[in-house]
Amino acid sequence: MKNPVKAYENIEFLNSDVCRPVRLELEYLHPETALEDHRINSTIVLFGSARIPSPEEAEACDRPKLKELAPFYEEARRFAHIVSAACQTAKGHEFVIVTGGGPGVMEAGNRGAKEAGCLSVALNIQLPHEQEPNPYVTEGLCFEFRYFSMRKMHFMARAKAFVCFPGGFGTFDELFEALTLIQTGKAPKMPIVLFGADHWKRVVDWNHLAECGLIAEKDLDLLTFCDTAVEAWRAISDFYAKHGYAVGEKDV
Repeated sequence: MKNPVKAYENIEFLNSDVCRPVRLELEYLHPETALEDHRINSTIVLFGSARIPSPEEAEACDRPKLKELAPFYEEARRFAHIVSAACQTAKGHEFVIVTGGGPGVMEAGNRGAKEAGCLSVALNIQLPHEQEPNPYVTEGLCFEFRYFSMRKMHFMARAKAFVCFPGGFGTFDELFEALTLIQTGKAPKMPIVLFGADHWKRVVDWNHLAECGLIAEKDLDLLTFCDTAVEAWRAISDFYAKHGYAVGEKDV
């Protein structure tokens, strides 16, 4: 008779329905413990499409409309570099870039932070079509989730701003989750910056929603539109300066 397998070493048992609460708790504890160990106090969440090509990939892109969005990769990379260089110090790590960990805009965010010599986090998700983490995430700060709910919770947990580049259903899901939580007071008010003013105002008629009474006029103030990394960082810096909170040691 074989020795019995310990419960916490029994993978089949841990993957069973009865252990769902245990898996949820582990998906909370694992990233939380790692971020505390790395002294990550606050984050900026960077969302955007996995399909937007990098400059190295843009020439081979055979979809003209998608290729037109390629400059957003460089702006995401530049933004992450600016924020990381300004806010990560020997005293602690503030406004650390967090992405979904995939390619495209997410890769650009992790890449910009790494090129600044700084930490960045990836909250990847288990999908039917495998999404491999990009190579620029800080070692020990790349996490793969089974549950979207726990992943979203970690996106919100330390967030001081949400920065959204053009994207598809996933980006919309994450953007409107954040907007709803802030609108309803479940999360503190913070900057929500949409990169590409023309793009976002075309895909969503925000003013129409207010004119119809579906959202309040003041809800429009939750959104900030910008087109460059410097504009985005100044908008975030100005927001926190008004609240007496210094966000970085360097000006841009």
